[in-house]
Amino acid sequence: MEVLDKTINSYFDVWLGPRDPRVKGWPLLENYTPTFVFSVLYLLIVWLGPKYMRNKQPFSCRGILVVYNLGLTLLSLYMFYELVTGVLEGGYNFFCQDTHSGGEADMKIIRVLWWYYFSKLIEFMDTFFFILRKNNHQITVLHVYHHATMLNIWWFVMNWVPCGHSYFGATLNSFIHVLMYSYYGLSAVPAMRPYLWWKKYITQGQLIQFVLTIFQTSCGVVWPCAFPQGWLYFQISYMISLIILFTNFYIQTYNKKASSRRKEYQNGSTATANGYTNSFSSIENNVKQRKQRKD
Repeated sequence: MEVLDKTINSYFDVWLGPRDPRVKGWPLLENYTPTFVFSVLYLLIVWLGPKYMRNKQPFSCRGILVVYNLGLTLLSLYMFYELVTGVLEGGYNFFCQDTHSGGEADMKIIRVLWWYYFSKLIEFMDTFFFILRKNNHQITVLHVYHHATMLNIWWFVMNWVPCGHSYFGATLNSFIHVLMYSYYGLSAVPAMRPYLWWKKYITQGQLIQFVLTIFQTSCGVVWPCAFPQGWLYFQISYMISLIILFTNFYIQTYNKKASSRRKEYQNGSTATANGYTNSFSSIENNVKQRKQRKD
């Protein structure tokens, strides 16, 4: 294993240049093998998990889901706060910020972004809960692509560009995750579900996040600094792929369902009682509806 790690590390050093020495020896960052193995195991569970659960009863997971989502909400809030304060302390330039001019603030950003990288490993549990609850319709190409790639991307980010211009996307994403995981924590409580009306706005926020990240990253291309340009082009490309996938998800989940409901109403198929819409039945149906979960 040590020989394999040295071979992989030497290849990366030739391909990407020297690593940032400030993260040398940090957990999970020294070698790529653990991150790669975790990703392969994740994909294997995505493939084999539904097969294993096919003839089994779904697990409720209600209690652990509340704790899990609350924990990720608090972690995301911590990361968002630390990133914002670190950027302000370091006087980061919105248009382009290199990785060595923020002083102590750079180290603060690096420490927080390590937790951001590690959180992508924790978030594999999103998919595992879907499998245990037999919500296989929620394990989409978008879901698996996003979860499997983020952990790997951030391993590379942490080793070569662990601060500077890398802060922006992580800051926005941490804020969105505060909203998202708090929503899913509440939705794990059945009594709360009829009052949770803002899920589609979380998806809209995610799309706005990707557009803003592309804009901010493009500023580093137009007004360059010492931040490596290759990372900026990769970030823009990755954000475009997410915009395409999330836009398709939004259309499939919200626009088409809204159109279908309008057609049902026009065809007179809306449940009525004594000439009035049966609102209690409507609320019950909304509670039972399963919508795809994406982060």
